[in-house]
Amino acid sequence: MRPSSTKGFTLLEVLIAIVIFSFGMLAMAGVLVLSVRVNQSAYLRTQAAFLAQSIADRMRANSSWALWTNLYNSPSGGWSAAQPGTATCQPGANPASCAFGAIAARDIAVWTAQIARFLPNATESIVCAANASASANVPSATYQMLPPFSGLCTVTINWSETPLGQGGNPTLQTFAWTFQP
Repeated sequence: MRPSSTKGFTLLEVLIAIVIFSFGMLAMAGVLVLSVRVNQSAYLRTQAAFLAQSIADRMRANSSWALWTNLYNSPSGGWSAAQPGTATCQPGANPASCAFGAIAARDIAVWTAQIARFLPNATESIVCAANASASANVPSATYQMLPPFSGLCTVTINWSETPLGQGGNPTLQTFAWTFQP
């Protein structure tokens, strides 16, 4: 019998198939990493939108004190995490301590804690501006306490996020929403 000249050819085919399979698996791993990053980015944006809606709902629920002027303490009429409210109206607290201002302070404190928990390196601000045409005939101190508030409020939430396709250099992401409480 004559020796076959195709000895070892099957082994070479197996090695080539393993190399091709390995490149395919590496490509799939890259797609998986990108998928996880996109999913994380979408999660953070969803959290920011949810948190903005949350404070808007809290402001609407406490509309008789819509501007929350005692909490803002800034000449521009805005509030930020640098001026947090105190949460005096806790569950089980004396109902007398749960005036509109105390409820607003609690809402701000809860909202600030949620932002710190759900978004990395987050900062937030709320700025409300009265509607000039609606308040033209009413003194501003009186108008700020009248429900419903006819001006606009802007909630801005900033957080850091690692952009897709880049190394470990986080960039600042911003979610801003203007609404009428």
